[in-house]
Amino acid sequence: MPHLISDLESAISAATGALFHVKQQRSVGGGCINQALVLSDATDPRRQYFVKTNRAALHGMFVAEAAGLVALGQGMRVPQPIAHGVSGTTAWLVLEYLPLSGSPDPAAMGAALARVHRISPAGAPRFGWEIDNTIGSTPQSNRWHESWIDFWREERLLPQFELARQNGCDFGAAGTKLLDKIPEFFRDYTPQPSLLHGDLWGGNAAGLADGIPVIFDPACYFGDRECDLAMTELFGGFGPRFLAAYHALWPIDAGYAQRKTLYNLYHIINHVNLFGSGYEGQARQMIASLLRGLD
Repeated sequence: MPHLISDLESAISAATGALFHVKQQRSVGGGCINQALVLSDATDPRRQYFVKTNRAALHGMFVAEAAGLVALGQGMRVPQPIAHGVSGTTAWLVLEYLPLSGSPDPAAMGAALARVHRISPAGAPRFGWEIDNTIGSTPQSNRWHESWIDFWREERLLPQFELARQNGCDFGAAGTKLLDKIPEFFRDYTPQPSLLHGDLWGGNAAGLADGIPVIFDPACYFGDRECDLAMTELFGGFGPRFLAAYHALWPIDAGYAQRKTLYNLYHIINHVNLFGSGYEGQARQMIASLLRGLD
């Protein structure tokens, strides 16, 4: 740990242009994937940084997270990345420390997310991201596609189905049928590429003391904005004021009510792959519901 702290002091000093020496370090929750620390400066204790750590082999995960935060910061408040690197067997990411205070204001959250979704890729419209990243700890391929349908099938659902089969959960003919029928969900709807957070459940958003929303732990890519909206509803959501504020700035297509299940299926199968068979029944029910809706 002393070697790591020394490297962090040097990196923070170099990145900020102000000498930083650790006076206090305290462990905080870093989710189920990373360990986390808050470091305080010896000269000015109000100067604090949030540090995530993991195995050195996972440094690329932090590189992608930093890139995602920079992109999202164009549209709403995020903890700004300061530096990242590897010290011995430990990879680390230093972020701006923000004093979060409970949930974000729902209306402000909806408006801010609509602004983020207005960010589109440079050049011709396409779906993907500049680098691959992770969804939880599962690798997430962001290979560029001109077709959203191809992207969602080839880079999202198909890899999760294949990983589930390797883990002993085969969705069989129903899964194959759903993959074949994905175009039918888009007969009257043509998504445009929007910058997505990619993993926007309630645990990855909070508010500052004044209610300003903050998002973090991204899994960014350019995709259909409905993916983020669907994810906000998967584990509780941000409530009707959130959706109303979003809809006021960028109306939501009527077909979203059906497609949100298609989009959330990706996350539920990922939960099968990360956490086991407890989510398998839910995934099978979602597949059956989607197929019934096409009959």
